Amino acid sequence: MDTGQTLAFLLFAFIAAVTPGPSNTLVLSTGAAVGTLRGIGCPLGASLGMGAMIVLSAFGVGEIVAAAPAIVIAMKLAGSLFLLWLAWKIANAGTVEADGQRGVVGFRQAFLFQWLNPKGWLVALSAGSTFLVSSQHADARGALWMGALFAAAAFPAGFVWLVLGALVAQFLRTPRSARFFNIAMALALALSVALVWR
Repeated sequence: MDTGQTLAFLLFAFIAAVTPGPSNTLVLSTGAAVGTLRGIGCPLGASLGMGAMIVLSAFGVGEIVAAAPAIVIAMKLAGSLFLLWLAWKIANAGTVEADGQRGVVGFRQAFLFQWLNPKGWLVALSAGSTFLVSSQHADARGALWMGALFAAAAFPAGFVWLVLGALVAQFLRTPRSARFFNIAMALALALSVALVWR
């Protein structure tokens, strides 16, 4: 990539990462549950997970997966169950003071979640097909550079959602307000299961 392509890709990556979706719902909920410092693993894991997906997509792995119906169905089922489990976990989280760890989605969960995130796969496939010419698909350095750039742009985008969650937490000091927020976030995450099957 030349400088112009790099800047265009960074802009693409930031916009793709900052727009609402299942991953940012998790980051927002984590920020509300434990704050910015303790929740930093969530956007870090999400951004590095997406970066890894971009690398594999650049080598054509995404197209191979998409071409295998049995794998696609298995991923949809696994993704749906994981999203519903996370929604249940968020819905049952307490207030920040009562139980600050229950709403935590840490580095490992956020990293692995990207592999079951339908928005993540769409972004990874779009990035590979739009920003890499066919001759670059087998270029390891180009793929790694693309993954690193995406992760570098996605982390600040996720951090915005984490900080927003921490700010929202200032209004979630009562069990009733925390319950309302948790259920709203859980419903948003559960409804995103529809994205998996469309």
